[in-house]
Amino acid sequence: MAQRTVLVVLFDGVQSLDVTGPVEVFAGAEKHIPGTYRIRTASLDGAPVRTSSGLTLVPDGALTDVCAPHTLLVPGGQGTRDADAGLVDWLRAHAPRAERLVSVCTGAILLAAAGLLDGHRATTHWAYCGKLARDHPAIEVDPDPIYIQDGDVSTSAGVTSGIDLALALVEEDLDREVALSVARHLVVFLRRPGNQAQFSAQLAAQTARREPLRDVQQWITEHPGGDLTVESLAARAALSPRHFARAFQAETGTTPGRYVDRVRLEHARRLLEDTGDGVEEISRASGYGTTEAMRRAFVRTLGASPAEYRRRFSPAPATP
Repeated sequence: MAQRTVLVVLFDGVQSLDVTGPVEVFAGAEKHIPGTYRIRTASLDGAPVRTSSGLTLVPDGALTDVCAPHTLLVPGGQGTRDADAGLVDWLRAHAPRAERLVSVCTGAILLAAAGLLDGHRATTHWAYCGKLARDHPAIEVDPDPIYIQDGDVSTSAGVTSGIDLALALVEEDLDREVALSVARHLVVFLRRPGNQAQFSAQLAAQTARREPLRDVQQWITEHPGGDLTVESLAARAALSPRHFARAFQAETGTTPGRYVDRVRLEHARRLLEDTGDGVEEISRASGYGTTEAMRRAFVRTLGASPAEYRRRFSPAPATP
């Protein structure tokens, strides 16, 4: 098995966890199967860098002295807001020589500035997706997933999603068992699917201003298996169905139906991850009614059936 060099780019203002999270994943895989990864860090001139949290990182060398790696990983952080022109020039000239480009969080901004994301589907931290799309219209920016793999270019959302992406890459390079071993050691799930939303339903939707609508939001969250039709929810808010639907979308930024769909999916995911309940029982408790309805929702949103999701993410064997 050929050894893969992972080169991590360092710069002043880098987010420390964007660096150490993926590095720990690749280092864990190297410990599991020696000779699989060689991890190197480098700053533009080889000098130490200061992270956004005040830590000092000492690189292995200068970017000008390194050979083309298998995987070039560009982390994010405050230092991407006013990027060093020399670093962007280096990326433009040298990054295409890597077999795989990876960004964590706002590292995508550096890749975009170097023209390396043009024609690709990509993501970044939710707070910067809009700016990335406006500044670089040649990029198909998707603000929802926690990471996206588009050919030899992979991008991820904020901070901890870099760990999820690194685990996905290890699974791709080696196999699932190695990635699972690393995930267990780091006490993280193997692995959140890339198309999982950056936010839960409660965080993604705005909190309604009016108390009746806020109460309905809370009631949906606490009763995913209940009657959550527009008519029923409107009656709970003492509004007509039409008025309720318009007001709910205006104040939360999403329709009642989409909000209910996300709450039910999250509830079912948690039960699959944390309990040994059967799929049929979970489908009823989550408001799907039938296992087939829940299966369709999982495949459509997560790209995996409930059984496959449980196999991947349940920390312990569960009841079939």
